[in-house]
Amino acid sequence: MPTLSSLWQRTAAVLGLFAATLALTGCGGPNLMDRAQGPWGICGLLVFILAIVAIVEVINGSRDTGSKVLWVAILFFLPGLGVILYYFFGRDK
Repeated sequence: MPTLSSLWQRTAAVLGLFAATLALTGCGGPNLMDRAQGPWGICGLLVFILAIVAIVEVINGSRDTGSKVLWVAILFFLPGLGVILYYFFGRDK
């Protein structure tokens, strides 16, 4: 059973990734406010949700640490392409 400290660390890491992914996710516009307005906001929200789900799957998966770090980095820096790559090639069998 995980300790309270490790649960707190995981929660803080997921919240940090959540905030960072929110800032980097979107399908149009030069900044977050432009991404949140108009039809691109829906696209950005969809990519954001899929990226968060993929990051949680990676963190809770049975991979080694290096593989987890690599997938989280891909999903963090390339949220749209990273989600596609993850769901086709990166999921645990």
